[in-house]
Amino acid sequence: MRGAIRAVTAAGLAAMLASACSSAGPARPAPSLSASGRPAAGASGHPAGRSAAARRLLACLAPDSGGIADRSFNAAAWQGLRAARAAQPGITIAYQPSAADTDYPASIGALIRRRCGIIVTVGLLMAAATRAAARAHPRQRFAIADYAYRKPVRNIDALAFDTAQSAFLGGYLAAGMSKTGVVGTFGGQQLAPVTRYLDGFADGVRYYDTRNHARVRLAGWSEQAQRGLFIDTFRGQGSGRAAAQALIGAGADVIFPVAGAAGADAARVVAAADTGRRRPKVLLEWPDTSGCTALPRYCRYILASVTKSIALEVKSAVLAAAGRRPHGGTRVGTLANGGVALTVSGAGRVPASLSAALARIRGQIAAGAIVPATKSRL
Repeated sequence: MRGAIRAVTAAGLAAMLASACSSAGPARPAPSLSASGRPAAGASGHPAGRSAAARRLLACLAPDSGGIADRSFNAAAWQGLRAARAAQPGITIAYQPSAADTDYPASIGALIRRRCGIIVTVGLLMAAATRAAARAHPRQRFAIADYAYRKPVRNIDALAFDTAQSAFLGGYLAAGMSKTGVVGTFGGQQLAPVTRYLDGFADGVRYYDTRNHARVRLAGWSEQAQRGLFIDTFRGQGSGRAAAQALIGAGADVIFPVAGAAGADAARVVAAADTGRRRPKVLLEWPDTSGCTALPRYCRYILASVTKSIALEVKSAVLAAAGRRPHGGTRVGTLANGGVALTVSGAGRVPASLSAALARIRGQIAAGAIVPATKSRL
């Protein structure tokens, strides 16, 4: 399974990618919400009339610059805070947006000054700022979603996910559903949480070829060379459009965009390519969260969702903080414990034989009989 994969490249990819990156402007910070979910001035998250004495826990989120409306990991983390609030009425929630990556230390600092009972941050890009704040404020409780420190930090709950496992299933499914014999993927930035997905997807495609004597090719990523198609952003605003068009131009009829909000651009391109047939011309696999929930307008094109339980883990971390239970250390979501999953949608009408093969492979991965290869280890 560690052999070289076949990667499809096109001479115009670099130029198209450069165009996509240059068109992506800075995103406006999302408005903060009140505890009822309504817009409020500042980063409050509390009804104006609630007294400080009535609060049992203020749980706060510092999303990365993609914001809580990214239809991906930030949105899932915010959903986790909202679920914790629904589960325990004494919890109130707030978030502090960041317009750029350089804002992270200041955003976390603002939440520390607000005396949040727990501060949740999101992803690798926030890891350094989170660790620095945790070391400077050892009594402040933190959680970071979708990241694991090599050396655990005492006051940080690290919520990590072995997405190479679920992406392996996604790659196998994509290869099994492809009519053109080409599937494609692209990433937002070349970061470990992204390339872990891409490696797993590539392994799944290659495993399908091995088991079925097929020759399905992968466009957009070479696991062996660790090179591929990246758009240098996780924001929308059209930045993923050129990448998706390039993959379709290379023959891909199943696309896996690991690019946060920019993945929605791929969905628009896929919809535009639809010929109105019973089965869409191009199908999409969606990362992190449910594709049909994140993109209900494009559910027809969603073949499957390659998910991680960010919302559930964040909810658990917040409830643990409210209960003053011990914290710190790393929790890793896997297929075996339900922390990652492949959820197949109705799009494409997956054959029973392929569904059965996926169920067998899932069991083998969960049992450790198949270990997806990835250079982006947790």
